[in-house]
Amino acid sequence: MGPDAALSKSTLSSICQAVRTEYDAWRERDLSGVTLDCLFIDASPFRMHPNAPAEPVLAAWGIDTGGRPVLIGLEAAGSQSHDAWAGFLQGLLDRGLTPPLLVISDGGSALISACEPVLGRSPRQRCLIHQCRNVTSKASRHDLEQVKKEFWENFDTSELSIPPGQRLVETVQRRTDAFAAKWEKSYPAALKPLLADRSPLTASLRFPAEHHKRIRHSSFIQRTSGKTRRRVKAIGRFPGETSCVSLAFAVPSRTATGWHGFTTTPTGPRQLERIRRDLLHPTETEVIHLAPPARVSLTKAASHQPHGTPRRAFYTAPKTRPHAPSG
Repeated sequence: MGPDAALSKSTLSSICQAVRTEYDAWRERDLSGVTLDCLFIDASPFRMHPNAPAEPVLAAWGIDTGGRPVLIGLEAAGSQSHDAWAGFLQGLLDRGLTPPLLVISDGGSALISACEPVLGRSPRQRCLIHQCRNVTSKASRHDLEQVKKEFWENFDTSELSIPPGQRLVETVQRRTDAFAAKWEKSYPAALKPLLADRSPLTASLRFPAEHHKRIRHSSFIQRTSGKTRRRVKAIGRFPGETSCVSLAFAVPSRTATGWHGFTTTPTGPRQLERIRRDLLHPTETEVIHLAPPARVSLTKAASHQPHGTPRRAFYTAPKTRPHAPSG
């Protein structure tokens, strides 16, 4: 402490330049050696330009196959638009990142529309904390605590003796339907979006049970960005975009070493490996189903099949059921 502990301007400048150099190398690094189980995507607002409101810094954190948290990407953007998110996510894949087993994000329409073409093969978990806030924000003060309590009870699977998978998903979705039926008359605006897109609310339930509470929300990113905001609270605004993103990189990259990763039971790795195999090496029919929309001429396809060869099922559009060529 005291005058001797103060940093000179030249020393501070050298530290800042070293952080920028480290960040520049980090954001261009090869990601082909990173294999993720989960990818958390979110954005946090920071003031970084004169006379401008807070603007988002897009962030991607991952949990690798060893259960360790990994900072994957950071990028300043003018807004959370489709193009901003699509460019950010595509940049990660261009540097070699393979699609994760699960993507966790909020329900922003621009983010969802950007994820689908870039990470469409990866299931998406809707952040339940964001969803709960959306529901409770429309509830009266009198009902607020009860609505919030019942919302989280829907997704509490700790007392269920059902293994991860489709049965567990269906059980929780039935709970969600019952919750909606109870409150829909009082708060139709709150429950309509909840029922309109139910699948992403339960995607995490196909993963190991010990991970459920940690992969059902994206507040992981908000906690890390909060550390950065606290460090700049006194100055109010960053002097520029470069200093903002550099600090957003420096703070979590230096504190993440003390964070606890994911723990798993002996069956967890086998469950994740099965999900990875099904995701990255689907059957032939699934490949057709997941491919970009294309009309298939069933007559033409049938005419090219050798006599006596079993006929393959075809999809003519996403989300349609398979059917065999006629004739």
